[in-house]
Amino acid sequence: MKLGMSINYVGDFKASVQQVVEFEQAGLDVVWVAEAYSIDAVSQVGYLAAKTERVEIGTGILNVYSRTASAIAQTAAGCDYVSDGRFILGLGASGPQVIEGFHGVPYEKPMKRISEYIDVTRMTLKREPVIYDGTTVQVPLPEGQGTGLGKPLKLINHPVRDEIPIWWASLMPLSVKETAKSADGWLPVFFVPDEYQRVWGDDIKAGVAERDPDLPQLEIGAGATVAIGEEFVGEGADRILDRGRPSTALYWGGMGARDKNFYNTIAQKYGYEEEAIEIQDLYLDGQKDAAAAAVPRTFLERANLVGPESYVRERLGAWKEAGVSVLNVTPVGPDPVGTLGTLKELIEDA
Repeated sequence: MKLGMSINYVGDFKASVQQVVEFEQAGLDVVWVAEAYSIDAVSQVGYLAAKTERVEIGTGILNVYSRTASAIAQTAAGCDYVSDGRFILGLGASGPQVIEGFHGVPYEKPMKRISEYIDVTRMTLKREPVIYDGTTVQVPLPEGQGTGLGKPLKLINHPVRDEIPIWWASLMPLSVKETAKSADGWLPVFFVPDEYQRVWGDDIKAGVAERDPDLPQLEIGAGATVAIGEEFVGEGADRILDRGRPSTALYWGGMGARDKNFYNTIAQKYGYEEEAIEIQDLYLDGQKDAAAAAVPRTFLERANLVGPESYVRERLGAWKEAGVSVLNVTPVGPDPVGTLGTLKELIEDA
């Protein structure tokens, strides 16, 4: 199991990169750069590549609406080049608020678009002429569109790798199935290792059953807040776990309309039907603090790694059993670098 970490798109990026350098020395394996509607992730990947030596650098995530499929492939090749083969291409659909509100592009056929972008990216990286007649991607433009001068082209440069890992941040059943079928890795949210099968298990199995045997085993990257120490029990644990309440309430309650919130659906599939409905009602009524207070502690406890070393060591077994290959952590406490180092030792000793 590798250790990963995300760089927040709000804050002092250069200071965060300096901390990544320290985390790299403590055993960090992967760093993810978010984008949303902040500074673009690609320029930050280049900066990270120059400042680090070993850590893999992934986009977490690039949306597939703000760039063409071929541009995504060019970007993957370029990021892999400047990082000497350390790049991971993380793709996703984002949401209509960002895609239509910030980019001015219709939010249509997200699953199909990502699937076709993966196909075109793999084709481009192998330096094949880019010829693709899909639902969302047609390259070159079909006859009757444009000037009619377009012709099949292939990437000029020879990429460092012609098989760059492509990870898909998916949530809903059909997208998760397609992820398991075609992507190299899966980036879920609100992942509880002991219980994720009840939410996504059938979809993962269905996708794996259709997976190309030439593809490697599907990787899973899941996140957790980490605090290790005897002081993190009882109220000490609550102080750490409570930090996750506002963001959980935001997603379960405020991300989407009352009748269409993917995150709320996930919460209900975990068995928190009443809590999810209550949190959404409170949040949409403007009672954000009350919504945060209603987030089940059991969920926060099971989705994170907060407690004494013996407890964290035991819980790590559940993450490994679930097939998590990259544990994306947010280490907290007085010495986050030391916490990551301790976690690395626990993983290696397990």
